[in-house]
Amino acid sequence: MSIDIRPATTTDIEGVLTIINRYAEENLMLPRTAAQIQRVLSRFLVAEADGQIVGCGSLVELTPRLVELRSLAVVPELRGTGLGRQLVEALVAQAREIGYEQLCALTLNEGFFNRLGFPTVDRWDLSPKIWHECIYCPKLAACDEIPVLMNLTEGEIALDTRTGQDDRVRRIADCGLRIADCHLPFARQ
Repeated sequence: MSIDIRPATTTDIEGVLTIINRYAEENLMLPRTAAQIQRVLSRFLVAEADGQIVGCGSLVELTPRLVELRSLAVVPELRGTGLGRQLVEALVAQAREIGYEQLCALTLNEGFFNRLGFPTVDRWDLSPKIWHECIYCPKLAACDEIPVLMNLTEGEIALDTRTGQDDRVRRIADCGLRIADCHLPFARQ
């Protein structure tokens, strides 16, 4: 079976919803609507085999530097075949190409993401995510998802050319976060 990973089109929305909402019925993913998929369709990838959508995943911008990998799913029949890994790798490449510095995800399968280079982080390291959508989630009070975060900029620490300071301070300010809210080695509490 030949599988093609490609950008999603409007004709793929039903197939994407079928996969995602099948897992949502098992409480393994959050349900999505056609309108939600349509809003981020330009950043959705699908895996297609024999004219059927067999996998999907998307990028959702949280800040100009941080993007979330969301709605990653593969039909049950193809789990364990490496298709999920291929989708993640394609989404990582897309995020790098666009110019994002970090890629995060909330997952129930921490080990899968860890093996792909996403270390587990503290939930509060993803503050923009918490305020972006989590506050509306029915699972907020008892969230069982595990946050993971990949640096896309090869881990280099850039210095601000004007001040000589670690550039992460400026990037935090650009995200609208307070340094005291962050868990970085240079942050003073």
